[in-house]
Amino acid sequence: MEWLNYHHLLYFWVVARTGSIVKASQELLLAPPTISAQISQLEDYLGEKLFTRTGRRLVLTEVGKIVYGYAQEIFTLGRELTDTLKGRPTGHPLKLQVGVADLLPKGLAYRLIEPALRLASPVQVICREDPPDRLMALLALHEIDLVLSDAPFAPCISVRAYNHPLGECGAGFYASRKLAAAYRRKFPQSLNGAPFLVPTASASMRSNLDQWLEAEDIHPVLAGEFEDFTLLRAFAEGGHGIFAAPRVLDRELRRRFGVVGYTEEVRARFYAISVERRVKNPAVIAICDSAREKLFG
Repeated sequence: MEWLNYHHLLYFWVVARTGSIVKASQELLLAPPTISAQISQLEDYLGEKLFTRTGRRLVLTEVGKIVYGYAQEIFTLGRELTDTLKGRPTGHPLKLQVGVADLLPKGLAYRLIEPALRLASPVQVICREDPPDRLMALLALHEIDLVLSDAPFAPCISVRAYNHPLGECGAGFYASRKLAAAYRRKFPQSLNGAPFLVPTASASMRSNLDQWLEAEDIHPVLAGEFEDFTLLRAFAEGGHGIFAAPRVLDRELRRRFGVVGYTEEVRARFYAISVERRVKNPAVIAICDSAREKLFG
């Protein structure tokens, strides 16, 4: 059975963390050639290059990023093990790194994540917002623990991940109070010819909305298309159009907008995506359970 040399891994980790062999040699109290030799041995063992050189800087390769992620977990756990055995509190909150799909409404993202902060043990939440494909790449590299999205993970992407459905709801149609009053009567036929603000085609709710409009023979006027839900809301507040949103956000949206109408035929679905088939992280469990039992239950 082959064993990884953890001294080599430690030297690699310090170099990656400090950004240079010189800084790592000062921290480890070792000569730079010694550290270089140890990292070369680790690369030979793994059969992969871990760094590329850009000018005077060492930059992690894609494989190097994966190895660094594991090394970070290994040595963090090692420090916590030492603290625990010596009877000292670790002082480290549970770290939860969440990727939020850019089209997911921020108010909903907050309501999904917030239950993790109510656990008995402290949790540190680190949120990153990006398009879903970038978030899936980060998930594959173990740089985030979870992706929150309005669409399930597509098996065609070469990432081993699992969908955990959180819930679904119908849609509400909202606009500035003046615009909502003008188009509320005889909903949904009143939407025919109405100015519409919609998410881009990559949003799962967009396809459901388009299908429903086609089935109802309703043809609104497209006034704007947005990749960011917050920007879409800003245009709606300016009175530039009607927009559809998950009905789970109804209470929040009615503070700023008038309601044009509701339908259960346009469905919004939400997912937590992780590399675990069975979720074990207590913060992720809190997110999933609260969403299913309270938010969408």
